[in-house]
Amino acid sequence: MASKDSFGAHGTLDVGDKSYEIYRLSAVSGDGVPHGSVENLPFSLKVLLENLLRTEDGANITADHIKAIAAWDENAQPDKEIQFTPARVIMQDFTGVPCVVDLATMREAMAELGGDPAKINPLAPAEMVIDHSVIADVFGSPEAFERNVEIEYERNGERYQFLRWGQGAFEDFKVVPPGTGIVHQVNIEHLARTVMVRDGVAYPDTCVGTDSHTTMVNGIGVVGWGVGGIEAEAAMLGQPVSMLIPRVVGFKLSGDLPEGSTATDLVLTITEMLREHGVVGKFVEFYGPGVSALPLANRATIGNMSPEFGSTIAVFPIDEETVRYLKLTGRSEEQLALVEAYAKEQGLWHDPQAEPRFSEKLELDLATVVPSLAGPKRPQDRVAVSEAKGSFRLALRDYANGDFTIDKGRVDESSKESFPASDSPTVYNGSSTEDRPLDHDHDHAAAANGGRPSNPVPVTLADGTSFELDHGAVTIAAITSCTNTSNPSVMIGAALLAKKAVEKGLQRKPWVKTTLAPGSQVVSDYYEKSGLTPYLDKLGFNLVGYGCTTCIGNSGPLIPEVSQAVNDADLAVVSVLSGNRNYEGRINPDVKMNYLASPPLVVAYALAGSMDVDLFNDPLGQDTDGNDVFLKDIWPSPSEVEQVIAESISADMFTKSYADVFAGDERWQNLETPEGDTFAWDEDSTYVRRPPYFEGMPKEPTPVEDISGARVLLKLGDSVTTDHISPAGAIKKDSPAGKYLSEHGVGPRDFNSYGSRRGNHEVMIRGTFANIRLRNQIAPGTEGGFTRDFTQPDAPVTTVYDASVNYIEQGIPLVVLAGKEYGSGSSRDWAAKGTSLLGVKAVIAESYERIHRSNLIGMGVIPLQFPEGESAESLGLTGEEEFSFTGITALNDGEIPRTVKVQAGDVEFDAVVRIDTPGEASYYRNGGIMQYVLRNLLKG
Repeated sequence: MASKDSFGAHGTLDVGDKSYEIYRLSAVSGDGVPHGSVENLPFSLKVLLENLLRTEDGANITADHIKAIAAWDENAQPDKEIQFTPARVIMQDFTGVPCVVDLATMREAMAELGGDPAKINPLAPAEMVIDHSVIADVFGSPEAFERNVEIEYERNGERYQFLRWGQGAFEDFKVVPPGTGIVHQVNIEHLARTVMVRDGVAYPDTCVGTDSHTTMVNGIGVVGWGVGGIEAEAAMLGQPVSMLIPRVVGFKLSGDLPEGSTATDLVLTITEMLREHGVVGKFVEFYGPGVSALPLANRATIGNMSPEFGSTIAVFPIDEETVRYLKLTGRSEEQLALVEAYAKEQGLWHDPQAEPRFSEKLELDLATVVPSLAGPKRPQDRVAVSEAKGSFRLALRDYANGDFTIDKGRVDESSKESFPASDSPTVYNGSSTEDRPLDHDHDHAAAANGGRPSNPVPVTLADGTSFELDHGAVTIAAITSCTNTSNPSVMIGAALLAKKAVEKGLQRKPWVKTTLAPGSQVVSDYYEKSGLTPYLDKLGFNLVGYGCTTCIGNSGPLIPEVSQAVNDADLAVVSVLSGNRNYEGRINPDVKMNYLASPPLVVAYALAGSMDVDLFNDPLGQDTDGNDVFLKDIWPSPSEVEQVIAESISADMFTKSYADVFAGDERWQNLETPEGDTFAWDEDSTYVRRPPYFEGMPKEPTPVEDISGARVLLKLGDSVTTDHISPAGAIKKDSPAGKYLSEHGVGPRDFNSYGSRRGNHEVMIRGTFANIRLRNQIAPGTEGGFTRDFTQPDAPVTTVYDASVNYIEQGIPLVVLAGKEYGSGSSRDWAAKGTSLLGVKAVIAESYERIHRSNLIGMGVIPLQFPEGESAESLGLTGEEEFSFTGITALNDGEIPRTVKVQAGDVEFDAVVRIDTPGEASYYRNGGIMQYVLRNLLKG
């Protein structure tokens, strides 16, 4: 539908011999829009402004909405809702499969309600990259890649057949097959346009994605962010994303990175700064002279980590470096010319001297960045490499069992934490003392200079190699994740370090599982051309696959004898990975401590074999003459790295790699694929099943009701992430999901991961709230998916799933109580879907992170917040109370109540309603976003 164009912004832009329709931002002025206000807007808000100009319909998007952005008050708190229409949707397979399952189910529901199922089709371009399924089962051999791909197809054949059906059944839906690359790297290297052209209209490329790291595309000037799968489905079906005009944080960069510091060190520094500043729900935008000096790969690395510091986006404006990167990655000359001309015409071209209006400002001199790690359990916990040994020793006390000077790992049952954290009560030699904070300076020094928990265990491998394994051993060293594998400087740096190490005669320690999983085939191409592959192979960093692998928990098993020793002696061992997430329980079930690091440091720690090493002062090993070799002896200089990049990377590599990217290899092309507009569900499938979301759904929504007689399913503490809520990782044999699969004839070796089974709601419900590190405070003394069942006498401890079944059978609604930052982490739609299907009707938390709160509403669960300064503890809630909620019915009158009355046993309080926009209210009134979209399409 054409824009109403209230401001007369519609015009043309001539680029070479082509003419494009555009909507000029400069046309927005006049009453209520001060002169010059549009020119001084941040880049990101200019993109939103153009979006509204182009989609103005006079109803959902009006001239007043356009004025609200044009005359944006940078000092105001967000209170103006707008409807943002993303240009396209990007998905990965774990989160994308449920989207396609839901679309297939919506087609059937549309037909059952008397509508046209053909209306269920992506109305915006949708692209999926299959990258989350490969597991590093085989490593350290030339056959690792081929064998892992074979196993991947064996495990995921049903899912891949379903996705191939979707690629043919739905219009404007494309699939990048397995073994190609990681979604976000493929996005910046090929899929992203920076400036889109559709039906002759040129406009900024924008996107939403079913992965929180969609923000990697911010590095090339594309405004995009992660949403839940249910929001992505709505965007594919033409529904705009409801949002408040955000506050924008300006992050000024100056100077240059010093020698020895990498893009990874920079992004960990920025993550620490922004997490400390507080940017949840805000846009972050980089500007200043330091931007011009920052290679685009570094910008993409920073954009990728936006979820780790909590912002909605972390965007860089368009400049010469953007165009240079687009050229390098094989975009056409016509596209390059359009990007530059359009950006300059619309004021989207970066001026290093400009000072746009920002709500808040931070500044960083790049010259101050030092080599860094982050860990052992959160990406914002940056540690300078020079202090890593002491920091590790201090943190080890949280994880290593046994008596020691200070052992904080024994958490008493009154602790508020839902999983072990650094502020747990202090414990001495196994007996509690007063709850007081540690003297961190004193303890850090003591840890660095003195003893540490130690429990050396003798291990002999199958090949006869013997060694002792102790706490802190690096058992996984993984070059993984698009965050860093998209960056040639750190990837070449890692390979050059490997070359120098091999030439010195160094080897990885025999207990380290080493893996290399690049984000695209281009990485392998430039490794081959530079002659560096053999050196990585020599250290065990053989190619294991083109996919996320270790960063998302697909690390595969440890070396068997190592795993046995770790479990027998309860050792606190370590992974070092070049990823973006290191939350507890995420990387590998045997590994308690996880550190993020640059690819060169990953190689260095594989050589050292332990976190209990000072990389700057302790030797990594001995050369062939018995001399100590230090990190400084093998660390490549910036000039060496740049020389290899210049000689080894060219545009034709990208052009060749992506020439037929959607076709896939022989395995993909030979998959037997169902045909037809609706999917033929296999009742025996344990991978893809029709979900129950639309069963019994009437054409018109029924009024929302207050909630009464509810019981608490879980009482949780602070910083519970979607990794703790959503099913992820391996499926255990004795878990509810494992029992379900066994009952359906699936053997344990074929269980696969939860992520691979996201198309089967029966598996996913059973794995919700089952993370091995989750502590439910109403089931003290347990870890994992356990609760108490108050439908039974004496409320026995049972699994969350089994208790849920009993509650649902008796018609008892459920509640989750939580602390601060509930739902932080990846944009996992199953964290909300699983919560809803378990029968949870309300969540009450102290605070939420953006995506999960939105997803809860999208699944018909009302997110509530404790009154300011209050918590479950301060209100005296134990989780054993019966809950009632009144005031929710006000939503039936078209309003959003500010609070609802909560009665919990004898306690009464007003909970803040976190339905933030009218659009979200409409979703909740319809029982969820999918029901809302389906009803609208049925009417339309």
